[in-house]
Amino acid sequence: LRDFLLVYNRMTELCFRHCVCGLNYRLLTGPEESCLDSCAARLVRANHRLMSAYVGLMPALLQRRAAEHGAPTPEHGVPAAEHG
Repeated sequence: LRDFLLVYNRMTELCFRHCVCGLNYRLLTGPEESCLDSCAARLVRANHRLMSAYVGLMPALLQRRAAEHGAPTPEHGVPAAEHG
């Protein structure tokens, strides 16, 4: 949750600095609102691509770390569920 909030706050700050020209009005102007929408959409798409790559790499990273520490490695880096 902390990481998500950090990413969200950073995205908000970047888009606000890029898109909002002044604080002369109570509401955003049309172009500012449009800019914020497209900026946020670009950052969300980029974040999804990064997370997809991260999820794809995690099993290999977990197996490598387990091998470095001499621990047994379950297949695909996910522990088997215990049935009782």
